[in-house]
Amino acid sequence: MNQAIQFPDREQWDDQCQAICFPALVNGFQVMCGISGEIIASRFGGDNKESWLEHFRLNRWDLEEEAEVLIAVGEDDDQGWFWLS
Repeated sequence: MNQAIQFPDREQWDDQCQAICFPALVNGFQVMCGISGEIIASRFGGDNKESWLEHFRLNRWDLEEEAEVLIAVGEDDDQGWFWLS
């Protein structure tokens, strides 16, 4: 794991985005990452935000690795978010 990127355990469901949003600290600066409920459901199952959060937590290490790659290559959107797909 790249020590310059850290993921605090502060994921939360965002009703407006219909996604799990979670921060990453990159060299001390916070960036935001997200994965939609639809993507969580298609990859891991579940049919509501509580089950999607549980799937996120069970697969945290793999999802954080995916986010780390997106951050490393600068794959953010126009709002500066890194979205897993």
